[in-house]
Amino acid sequence: MEVHLTPDLEKKLNELASQTGRGADELAQDAIAGFIDAVGEVRVMLNSRYEDLKSGRVQPIDGDEAFQRLRQRSNV
Repeated sequence: MEVHLTPDLEKKLNELASQTGRGADELAQDAIAGFIDAVGEVRVMLNSRYEDLKSGRVQPIDGDEAFQRLRQRSNV
């Protein structure tokens, strides 16, 4: 598989590789692996939340009400 990076991103990757003493390929693989793991975890969480809503275990709240609750918590 080939991955094409923008010149700016490639520069950042090469700088980080130089600073850490690791290969750019190795850093890119680690970054992609971490990203894929994180996306997988988010997907599982979203599916769980959706199932909670669909089954009625939790009830949705209005967006304005949610923001109001957040504002109240931050004012405490």
